[in-house]
Amino acid sequence: MHNRQKRRDAANRSRSSVWPWMLSVSIAPILAVSVGNLTATAQAAKSEKTPEEGKAALIHASTARHSFQLPSHSESRLKPTQLLMTQSVPPSSRIRQGRQVSLNGRILPLTWTQQPANSTSANFRTWIADVGLMQSAGVDLLNTADSTKQPVQWFSVSLTAAQSLTTRSTGPYRYLDVTNFAKLAGWQISAEGNVLKITSQAANVTGIRQAAREWGDRIVLDLDRPAPWQLNFVDTPSPSPTDDPTKPAIGQQAAPPARNLETPDDPTKPALSQPLAPIQPIAGQEWSIAIDAKIDRTLIDRAFATSPQVRSFKIEAAGNQTKVKVKIPLGWRPQVFSLGNSHRLVIDIRPDSLVEKDIAWAAGVRWRQQYQNLGTARFPVYSLEINPRQAGVKIRPLLSNPPTEKGSAPLLQTAELSGTAAAINAGFFNRINRLALGAIRRDNKWLSGPILNRGAIAWNDRGEFVINRLTLQETVITPLNQRLSISQLNSAYVESGIGRYNPDWGASYTPFSDNEIVVTVAGDRVVSQSPGGEVAKTNFPIPGNGYILALRSNFSPASQLTAGTLLRLETNTIPADFNRFPYILGGGPVLVKNSRVVLDAKAEGFSDAYVRQTAIRSAIGRTAAGNLLIVAVHNRAGGAGPNFAELAQILQQMGAVEALNLDGGSSTSLYLGGSLLDRPPSTAARVHNAIGIFIQP
Repeated sequence: MHNRQKRRDAANRSRSSVWPWMLSVSIAPILAVSVGNLTATAQAAKSEKTPEEGKAALIHASTARHSFQLPSHSESRLKPTQLLMTQSVPPSSRIRQGRQVSLNGRILPLTWTQQPANSTSANFRTWIADVGLMQSAGVDLLNTADSTKQPVQWFSVSLTAAQSLTTRSTGPYRYLDVTNFAKLAGWQISAEGNVLKITSQAANVTGIRQAAREWGDRIVLDLDRPAPWQLNFVDTPSPSPTDDPTKPAIGQQAAPPARNLETPDDPTKPALSQPLAPIQPIAGQEWSIAIDAKIDRTLIDRAFATSPQVRSFKIEAAGNQTKVKVKIPLGWRPQVFSLGNSHRLVIDIRPDSLVEKDIAWAAGVRWRQQYQNLGTARFPVYSLEINPRQAGVKIRPLLSNPPTEKGSAPLLQTAELSGTAAAINAGFFNRINRLALGAIRRDNKWLSGPILNRGAIAWNDRGEFVINRLTLQETVITPLNQRLSISQLNSAYVESGIGRYNPDWGASYTPFSDNEIVVTVAGDRVVSQSPGGEVAKTNFPIPGNGYILALRSNFSPASQLTAGTLLRLETNTIPADFNRFPYILGGGPVLVKNSRVVLDAKAEGFSDAYVRQTAIRSAIGRTAAGNLLIVAVHNRAGGAGPNFAELAQILQQMGAVEALNLDGGSSTSLYLGGSLLDRPPSTAARVHNAIGIFIQP
């Protein structure tokens, strides 16, 4: 403990030097796999209670373990970059790689590569994606300021300082050289086709201990040797009161679109009259901690205590695995970590389960997990800080179902297919028709126009970006100088007026409401005027050199748009500065401007109910240094997620001089290097779009 304390003190003295590694990066939005569990490495043991105190002897945790060693359309489908090699590059025929790992027989979607150190070496070294390794085997990634070195802890195997694992960033992934670690851990590794086979030494659970603590409950599994472990979410509960009201999961019949009916799933105008929160409280949710170790039947058959925090507790034997299943309060998750000498797996059930991390993940990319305090509330925050001027880093919008604008998919899937290194879900969308509800601009093309003066973020590849409320002002002008205002451009948000749809929308337009009048314009001249008929029944081709005008509810402009009429189109953004940015993505409301909270949700068309709602939330911001923050804020310890005002204060505390709320609740997902950082994938909803960061060598 004395040596560990000295390391911690030295690490704390180095905090002031954390940021020299931050260079420059460039930025963009995504439109829209790995193992889905977040492992929590916890605090090291300081003392044990005695049997005379009435509890089993359990290890007390402390924070001493975490030594601080601190980092165009065609482009939207960027492929994963090729692996970076050392100066003496081995022939490609000698490189083995794949996307699956068999860990003691468990097949994991985990990216890996094997290659010799140079062109003449006969010894292969094994590299595995870092976050996936943490989540699938329990290898704790410790704090580091050097993106090329990653200290780790796994039971008694502690590789820090000069012994830290070498890293290799290859675009979408950051690999760890686990060759030496595997030897110390007793792992046998071999490649079989595209599957990396890992076998650890046979282990046994020799004891189970349990006791109450002032913050909750602790469970300890004693082992005869180290063993890989994994945290899994067992069941998906009914929607919680803290979930996003814009995406109700309760059974309901979707109301059929009526004339000029605003989109039923628009978060500003919920179509349901009943409350979206469940009437009956949810008892809890079940988690499973699976460890690759056998257990004797006598240890399973004993009775285990329950408590308000541990609603149920059971042990199951599954071949060479032991599974600990606990049902705990909704919104909680177990904090799991390993200790060595003797070998133990500790499971803490507590409201504040987040393990704080500060990791330089790549040049210009900093991964943090931390608590932000607002009064007595403690919010777990997962974030990435990006320098938008870093060479090789670009940010682009991605569609979940490219090349079409319609679709939704889990962020994990969209990010993996696109080859992005990091991503966060972004703008609002309609869950019924799976179309965006807000601004999406890519390569100067409006894939979806802004709505309701809502907040948006705009940027370019020089690392410049701005956050503000945004309106797109379009007008068609007739030869008689009659000015007809366009309500929306390429938008699934339907309201009375004129909607315009150009080729960036797609090959055709299908009416969103009954009895529209569809005006086809080609070469700046009206070609035809047709009745739209019933909603979603007829497809109207969009001219490649023109656009469609959809007249809704107010049909008086039809007399000024007869066939042969020559039209002139004016387009401007408000603020005008937005027009110079090739990339724009909408959200809302705007949270922070000039380092001050400027929240005005009503000015952006959000309903009172939505403004009051607490939920898990996603956000994006800019720091005074010009770095980008992408942030996922989860439920406060023992309570609900933040409302908009709390979210604004959290971003302000994190140093944001500008900040914007994004879609949240079940949509909130933060992705890094093949894995979700903030939640198990099974709990994350499908999303339409996101903001993604590509890293190119």
